[in-house]
Amino acid sequence: MSSGQIIFLVILAALLGGGFYGYHVIRTKIESFSRAAFGTKSLVEGLEQQADLIAETPKSVSGMTRIFEPQIQKDFPDFNLVQFKNKAENMLISALQAISAGNVSLLRETSNELTEQVRNQIQANAAEGVTETYRQIHIHRTEITNYVKREGKCIITFQSAVEYFHYKEKEGRVTDGDKERKQQTKYNIEVMYIQNEKLAKLDNAVGTTCPNCGAPIVKLGALYCEYCGTAVTPINLKVWTLHRYYEVDYHHV
Repeated sequence: MSSGQIIFLVILAALLGGGFYGYHVIRTKIESFSRAAFGTKSLVEGLEQQADLIAETPKSVSGMTRIFEPQIQKDFPDFNLVQFKNKAENMLISALQAISAGNVSLLRETSNELTEQVRNQIQANAAEGVTETYRQIHIHRTEITNYVKREGKCIITFQSAVEYFHYKEKEGRVTDGDKERKQQTKYNIEVMYIQNEKLAKLDNAVGTTCPNCGAPIVKLGALYCEYCGTAVTPINLKVWTLHRYYEVDYHHV
């Protein structure tokens, strides 16, 4: 063996030894961190445990009921908090079930606006060839999170802490969500009361649309679409109606 070969083997051995030592140091540090953070030396196992904990822990809601309920009852003496909360929760559950089934007729406690919102989601899924599923839906808690009066309208916003299994599938493959792990999230549900038609400035955005042809219904009390004749739920003055719902996240405006 030549001196050059001997030198090469010495260098290689040194590199391998150094690499093993470096690997050992890094592994020891990772195990130490994992043990301190998760109670196990396996980082993968610790992260799985953390994910399971998050999946089982309900979200906290922005509960402002104690502040806003007296204000609402002052404006509306007949306001019944339990009835309103039940109405909001029933609507939300039925909306998610309707999306899962692809059938808006499953909606309960709804309005034309909400029917259109759910219908749009169903149609978007169909256009993308996606099946969206919500199952084992459970609402942990619902509280009033906001109450505003402006432009002839009063709007109560309820916030619900919700858990479910949620996922999307395309061609038999899960493209979003998880079939095996629960998801904890929050939803806002808005209930609107129209006090003044002129101040409310009802238009397609604030009013509703025809459930058949999508044409705007802007006239309060209208029973039929003026374009296709389909029966619609009238927009009434001084009646609380479910306005919209949306999942709460940091990107929502």
